[in-house]
Amino acid sequence: MMRIVLFLVTNLAVVLVASVTLRILGVDSYLDGAGGLNLNSLLIFCFIFGMAGSLISLLLSKKMAKMSTRARIIEQPGNSTEQWLISTVGELSRDAGIDMPEVGVFPARQANAFATGWNKNAALVCVSEGLLEQMRPEEVRAVLGHEIGHVANGDMVTLALIQGVVNAFVMFFARIAAMVLDNFLRSDEEGGGLGFFGYIAVVFAFEMVFGIAASVIVAWFSRWREYRADAAGARLAGSGAMINALNRLKAQKDMQDEMPGSMTAFAITTGQTRQFMEKLFASHPPLDDRIRALKEAAYRQ
Repeated sequence: MMRIVLFLVTNLAVVLVASVTLRILGVDSYLDGAGGLNLNSLLIFCFIFGMAGSLISLLLSKKMAKMSTRARIIEQPGNSTEQWLISTVGELSRDAGIDMPEVGVFPARQANAFATGWNKNAALVCVSEGLLEQMRPEEVRAVLGHEIGHVANGDMVTLALIQGVVNAFVMFFARIAAMVLDNFLRSDEEGGGLGFFGYIAVVFAFEMVFGIAASVIVAWFSRWREYRADAAGARLAGSGAMINALNRLKAQKDMQDEMPGSMTAFAITTGQTRQFMEKLFASHPPLDDRIRALKEAAYRQ
């Protein structure tokens, strides 16, 4: 449940802070025309601020990922494992048609990995110490292929754009709903309505409700991209190795997830939930579903 809470908070934080701040400063007062809201201006306003937070997060994604996971970037390989890791990522990157990403290792007992970055030719791929210790080389290679697949597919950029559009529409419809309620409560004479602080509170409440609903869309796309990344891992490293790697991840289902909440959507090892609501907001499909999809794809070939 905590993973769902962190996912929703991440999606809503920029929108809510921007909304309250802009209203207090009176920046959005120009939206009130003679007939009420100017919908064209409102949509442009919401699009600009909705996209801004998402794009800023994307631009800072590598730095934030390094800080939150305490990843150590391999500048110069210090041992044979690091040398193999650099060589393997380089080979997979060439096969996928992208530039060599930064490669790092982060401290975690759990087998895990992630990829991030604002540009597929300036990305970051990291694996956990637990993954290197627990998986065979061909399985690690498959996980790296999965992460390289995310990069080559441009998943980080696409997810940021979708989140930005979702943020914009959450802000847009929250203000329309608040204005409708304000007009309903306003009498024909002066006074009435929600008032300044009442309007802020109502917009905040509507943004929470719409934001939760919109997060379902973002989560659906995040799950869909995992299937694509699994297919890329199978293509780059072999279906058997990718399936074995996912089975290996299933074996650690009782181990505490050590990934920061902000990085959950970019990690490979999530998707163990079976509750309907958790599935609805999950960033990853269940591992059994991912394994089944790979086996069906291999059978069709």
